[in-house]
Order: sequence, then structure tokens, then C-alpha cells
Amino acid sequence: MKIAVVGTGYVGLVTGTCFSSMGNDVWCVDVDEKKIENLKKGIIPIYEPGLTEMVLKNHEMGQLNFTTKIEEALKICDICFIAVGTPMGEDGSADLKYVLAVAESIGKHMEHHMYIIDKSTVPVGTANKVRTKVQEELDKRGSGLTFDVISNPEFLKEGTAVSDCMKPDRIVIGVDNEDAAEVMRELYKPYVMNTENFILMDIASAEMTKYAANSMLATKISFMNEISNICEKVGADVNKVRRGIGSDHRIGFSFIYPSCGYGGSCFPKDVQALIKTADEFGYKARILQSVEDVNHAQKKVVVEKIISRFGEDLSGRTFGVWGLAFKPDTDDMREAPAITIISELTKRGAKVQAYDPKAEEEAKTCYLKGNEAVSYCKSKYEALQEADAMILVTEWKEFRSPDFYEIKRLLKEPVIFDGRNQYSAKQVNKYGLDYYQIGVNAALVTEETKG
Repeated sequence: MKIAVVGTGYVGLVTGTCFSSMGNDVWCVDVDEKKIENLKKGIIPIYEPGLTEMVLKNHEMGQLNFTTKIEEALKICDICFIAVGTPMGEDGSADLKYVLAVAESIGKHMEHHMYIIDKSTVPVGTANKVRTKVQEELDKRGSGLTFDVISNPEFLKEGTAVSDCMKPDRIVIGVDNEDAAEVMRELYKPYVMNTENFILMDIASAEMTKYAANSMLATKISFMNEISNICEKVGADVNKVRRGIGSDHRIGFSFIYPSCGYGGSCFPKDVQALIKTADEFGYKARILQSVEDVNHAQKKVVVEKIISRFGEDLSGRTFGVWGLAFKPDTDDMREAPAITIISELTKRGAKVQAYDPKAEEEAKTCYLKGNEAVSYCKSKYEALQEADAMILVTEWKEFRSPDFYEIKRLLKEPVIFDGRNQYSAKQVNKYGLDYYQIGVNAALVTEETKG
């Protein structure tokens, strides 16, 4: 099949590359000329495990093409995915200007029947807006060309996006006619051996499914963080509570790990967008608002523990931070807890020595740009030299089994603040390190390690 994918971010580039790997002819389109030229040279704009090799291979085979001219792609392709960004607006709603700009371009340049597929995360009703925009442009041309608008939300996880795309746990398709449904069956047949994973529904339900899925996962995270905060107050250990409730198969262990909050391009934006959508229809989404409020506060929990230990004025203090990305195996820092933690520390006079395997450039050029109190290190241990304490923010694999003797040797004070509960108190305290984690009262930790 011949497929155009407009947008070469996480979703668009991964989607286009994976479709080309199945033998389809794919044209990835982007208005960013430098990005397209770099892609043609094999320079990938994002870090995603396994993606670079697939892009290079399929581009070399001629199955994956890059262009800035959508008209070139539409002349050849019958299917066009819209995979551009939908950033959060000031009021929390999803900004559809890029999606609708693509729809306008399609209406201007399409030369035959098109299957237009919304891959971007968009609120309910977006397909109707896309349809209207395309039709407006066709009417201006006096054209009688026809088209279908289909909803096909993505469920890719940064860090495992390639495997998620190649081996999806489900394909959700929103259509309004059988012909469109059949095209999507053919397109996804190589990916879905079990037809139960190919889920057809109406367009509005498909659009809602994406928001509901991400909001549910965000809810689990904020719920567990709420429990962790209660545990600290009452003297319980959230790590034990997690094991106790996670063993119930109705709950499970996924997304119930206490932490310093969630971030990324999806959960914060999608929760806010669903709250806004509900509000537009006259409904107050109370649970979702609480999910957002808890997460916002949770990003400051580590800072509160640091203040409790060192005081409100952190002038003259230096902290070694392990991890900047919002999660491991990505360089994405959008809404990352590290941004809040580091900003809160430096505005109190502290200096930060940060290390992240992939996200340093993102921090320097965007999210922590201009913060002169932050320096960047080439290794995790370099970040701890002459620091007053270590702060673990992102659970990269290389942080799982560190040399605690070396950590103690490098730090001025033997203190670890763990924002991901990667270690155990007994594991850390036996090296003479003080250990602060999420959802466990420091007094409880001390008492247990004595035993």
C-alpha cells in the first residue's frame, strides 16, 4: 500500500517507519526542511531504541521516503495519516491548529479518493472538523472528489515505541462505513494475527478511547502517590502496600509504583484535554482534576524532603541529580518531574550537577535553558563529586545497581533522595547512607534498618 504520514515526531516517524518495514511504500512529510534533510542523511531527530536502524534500512531500500511537499506524497498515496502535534492550549484544551492545517493542505492537493486517518491524539469531534476543513478546500476548487476520515489513535510508549508499533496489543479503528473498515483491515493485517485485537467502533468512541486510556493510567499513578503520602503520615510503608494490593489480579502491578510524578507528552496533556472537553459539555470531571492536582503536588515531594533535611535556604548546597528525562529510554523532557525539582532547588540558592544518558541536550537547549546554576556531567558518579546529596529522578537501568561505596565516598554528606523508590532502605543504609524515599516515613526507615 502507498501511505503518506504527515508529521515526523515520535508518532509519525515511528508509524511511517514500521509501515515501510512491512513492505509498504511510505512518504513521511514535514514542513521542517532541516529535519527532512537530516532524515535523508540518516540523522534521526529523536532517541527511540531500534528506530535509527529501521529508518536507515528502509530508506536505503526505497520504501521510506522523506519530503516537505505534501502534494508529492498525495499524488502517489491513497492513505494519509495525520500525525502532527496537538500541544496543550492555555486553557488546557488540545490545540488543533496543526491538525487542521494538514487537513486544509489535503483538501488543496488531493487528486483522487483519500483515506484520511487521524493518528494524532485529538478530542472527540476532531474527525468532523477535519472533514469540514477538507470539504471546504474541495468546494473552493469546485472538485467532486470524495474522501473518508478515520480515527486510529496511537498507543505507543516512548522507549518501546517501535516494539509497540510492530507488536500492538490492540488496534482501535473508528469508521463510519464498511469500505473504510476494510481498508484498515488490509493495512493492519500483517500486525494483527489475533483478530480480537482489531477493534472497530464509531469515530467518536475511537477518539474517546485514547483519552480514556491515558487518563486511566494517570489516575493509577496519582492514586498510588496519594496513598504514598498517606502512608508517610500514618507510619505505613507504601512499598509493602503496593505489593499487597498489586497481587490482586483486578488491580495488578502496572502503574502503581510511587514516584515523584508523571510527565511526558501524553498523560499531562491528555488529562487536561479531557477535563476541558468535559467542561465544554457541561460536566465537571472531578476525579480527573484531582489526578492532575495530585501529580502537580507530587513533583515537589522530593524537594520538600530536601528542605526538611537541609532547610529552606539551600545557598551553598550542591545536589547531584540522576536523570532528566520524564522516563527511561527517551530523551523527552516534556513535563518531566526533573524540571520542577531542579527549578525549585536552584531558586532556593542550590547548585545542581545533572546527569542523564540521553536528555542532556534537551535540558540545555530547552527545558533548563538559561539556568546557570545547573551543570551537566558525563557520568552518574561525576554528578556526585562534592555534592551534598544524590537525587534519583529517572529510573534508567544504569542507576539500578550502583556502587554505594563510591556514592558515599563522593558525596560530602551521605544522603540519597530517591524519587522512584529504586532501592530499599536496608540495601542503602548498610553502606552508611541516609535514605529518603517516596511514601515511607524516615523514622520508620530508621527503625526497620535497626532490626
